[in-house]
Amino acid sequence: MLEDLKPHIAELRDRLIKIIAALLVAFMVCFYFWEPIQNWISAPLRDALNENGVVMAYKMGEKFFTAAMVSFFTALLVSLPIVFYQIWAFVSPGLYSSEKRFVLPFTIGATFMFLIGSAFAYYLVFPYGFTYLVNFGENDVVSQISIGEYLGFFIKLIFGFGLSFELPVVCFFLAKIGLIDDSSLKGFFRYAVVIIFILAAILTPPDVISQFFMALPMIFLYGVSILIVKLVNPAQEAKKEEKS
Repeated sequence: MLEDLKPHIAELRDRLIKIIAALLVAFMVCFYFWEPIQNWISAPLRDALNENGVVMAYKMGEKFFTAAMVSFFTALLVSLPIVFYQIWAFVSPGLYSSEKRFVLPFTIGATFMFLIGSAFAYYLVFPYGFTYLVNFGENDVVSQISIGEYLGFFIKLIFGFGLSFELPVVCFFLAKIGLIDDSSLKGFFRYAVVIIFILAAILTPPDVISQFFMALPMIFLYGVSILIVKLVNPAQEAKKEEKS
């Protein structure tokens, strides 16, 4: 059994090496431009602060490690097409030849939806969420925000929204290879809503509006996924062929 797994382990190693190499190259480029990237990332926080606070670095080396984290985060975003391609390339040997041709649509679709989710968070959720958190409470209290803590919070939200927007893409390809159908998604809907609201409560700032900003699009995307799966479901296509 171990002998049978060796080719797959070797394949996984090669794919991981390619992903790491892409990340390293992207990281070096992004580290050169870390300052404007960090300014873009911290813009929602600075807008929320106005004159009521300041962004600071408290710990020794926090500026350097924050720059490194900013560069790695940006490198990961830039490398997303390569990451998604390598994931599909690793999975594709176990698929039929008709299913392998979806490598390019999967790579483009997964990257596009992740970026859409990230943009939704940055331009719609962050302005309200950060303003609420920074200006909550007494007006005479000055906020001193650690750039390192903010960046960790920022990355968690970006990846949370980006991954949640992958749902239609993932469901499309799972339906294409016959692992799910629309009836199973419909039956799981009530549980999915509960899970979505739990995830939204964990990932977003502690206010109801921000949680709804994340939960409602995810519920909508779940509904879109049901429609997509119904259109591409292999079982339904087979039934149509049998009737014809």
